[in-house]
Amino acid sequence: MTTTWTAPPVSRAEPPEVAGEREALQGWLDYHRRTLLHKCAGLTREQLTARAVAPSSLSLLGLVRHMAEVERAWFRRRLGGQPDLPMLYCDDEHPDGDFDLTEAAGAEADFAAFLAECELADAEAGGRSLDQTFASPRGGTPIDLRWVYLHMIEEYARHNGHADILREQIDGVTGD
Repeated sequence: MTTTWTAPPVSRAEPPEVAGEREALQGWLDYHRRTLLHKCAGLTREQLTARAVAPSSLSLLGLVRHMAEVERAWFRRRLGGQPDLPMLYCDDEHPDGDFDLTEAAGAEADFAAFLAECELADAEAGGRSLDQTFASPRGGTPIDLRWVYLHMIEEYARHNGHADILREQIDGVTGD
């Protein structure tokens, strides 16, 4: 007998209300990472690949895959100076492969890849000054690690709004 995999439940710690800059940034980033997974919790592989509306390829699994790509791009490829590290789902032939090429059968592996990229991102950023800079991919101007944290929080917040709508469309569940 095969069991049906579902996205696992997650716990979320509220971000600190009083904290130093680094702790606050990391707390909000972790909160938004867990919020995305919270929006997926309890859904089957098939539900995770349900598309928003035609012709959009937006799905909860696509959001998980997209954020794994974004984590890798900002923390490892750019901040970590590994520009040759391949993307996980996107390439020249499929620039939106994170959304367009989702398959229900790969959901568990995609979740594992997301969690691994978050851990690797934290390891890359850990111990670095928020003032550390690297060249922007758009024009080569300096970007500091602080900007990356703020950008990641913004990106998660925006996509978690999308995740809320997708989840409500799937099974009526709403929440924070």
